[in-house]
Amino acid sequence: TATVPSGITADTGMDVLTHGLEAYVSTQSGDFTDACAEKAVRMVWEYLEQAVADGGNMDARAHMHNASCLAGVAFNGASLGICHSLAHALGARFHIPHGRSNAILLPHVMRFNAEATGEKYRDIARAMGVRVEALSLTAAREAAVEAVCQLNRDVGIPGHLREVGVRKEDIPALAQAALADVCTGGNPREASLADIVGLYQAA
Repeated sequence: TATVPSGITADTGMDVLTHGLEAYVSTQSGDFTDACAEKAVRMVWEYLEQAVADGGNMDARAHMHNASCLAGVAFNGASLGICHSLAHALGARFHIPHGRSNAILLPHVMRFNAEATGEKYRDIARAMGVRVEALSLTAAREAAVEAVCQLNRDVGIPGHLREVGVRKEDIPALAQAALADVCTGGNPREASLADIVGLYQAA
């Protein structure tokens, strides 16, 4: 994979992060899936930027491959959530790279889910290098979201769905498809059609 373009490395790496984050807060998560998910998040945080910056950095690539496998073990046992549901609908309609769709949507989904995740986003913020000891739970959750936003910027992910060709008039059909997606049931907060429309609009 040393010659894979940096944009593909970024997209697929952010998909790994989304796998880990969604599995970690899934309604079906448990001790074993949590261990794999949290480790995957830590590894993405440490190695993705390195792999994007230098595709020939095989140490970074090896760690990202391991993170991908760990996150796969996690979501195989715990399932995923609505970030993947929304991304699946986008991919089917617009053929946007799956990881890029997830990355754009992830901060919005994290904010939507935050209050339903207990202490877990504090754990995620800590895994991303945030010093959470002096932060309230609400502030730690938001710090996790902001850390994801910063990583998106650092690896060149577009900031909004409009940048990848999605229009407001596309949202109703996308939302219907996302609501019916198999991943929706694993989300820590129940989402209505209106909620999903709102997430697409926010993104």
